[in-house]
Amino acid sequence: MSSDDFFELFDLRVEVIVPENGPVYCGAKPGDYFELKGEMLHLPPEQGLSIYSLASVLPLLAAKQRPTHPHDWMTTDAEIACPDPNCSTRLRITRTGLRRFSHAQTTAVPLKKA
Repeated sequence: MSSDDFFELFDLRVEVIVPENGPVYCGAKPGDYFELKGEMLHLPPEQGLSIYSLASVLPLLAAKQRPTHPHDWMTTDAEIACPDPNCSTRLRITRTGLRRFSHAQTTAVPLKKA
């Protein structure tokens, strides 16, 4: 492991937002959430999440974990609509902290020498 093979990713919290009196068809409750720490997704005990809701947000999570330019929409836009057009819920992605990783500990592919 080289001393300069480190990179950083944000930990994320993804929380269910439900507008007042909005219809909910995905089984979510206001405040339901999961956390992404590194590559590991964590749900609180006894809480579930619709696979369709998860599928709508999953492609964005790796990008949200990485530092982005302040003007990039990936930095500013944080709410993802439920994939059911009749459901009012949204998933809000929040960066919660920064975690440091070693390239050598995350892959078998070595870094190319400069």
